[in-house]
Amino acid sequence: MRHINTPTIAIARQSLHRTMTGVGWAPSVIFDAQLALCELLVNAWRHGDTPAPLVQVISTNGNLHVSVTDQSPILPTTPPLSLLAESGRGLQLVEALTHRWGVEPHERAKSVWFELDGAA
Repeated sequence: MRHINTPTIAIARQSLHRTMTGVGWAPSVIFDAQLALCELLVNAWRHGDTPAPLVQVISTNGNLHVSVTDQSPILPTTPPLSLLAESGRGLQLVEALTHRWGVEPHERAKSVWFELDGAA
């Protein structure tokens, strides 16, 4: 398990890459996980008003669980978007890239997470 408290995408991506490479995930799956992580980080900055969200990466039994915790208790939504919308597709992207995603509410915060099954 790794905890990363960082305001930079690069450090979070590198840590995730090291973890996934170390247990044998395919490069294409690692890229998808890094992209999903970036979306969660940007959401934490933009909507969670959190300059340094907590990132947790857990790899067990060939599965991966990644969560990003911000300082806002407001849960994310995925409203229908117009074709011309310039933003708002991040969680749809996370859903497409991962096996599962969800939200764990806390008293004054929340963790948005995703999971991948089975290392390549």
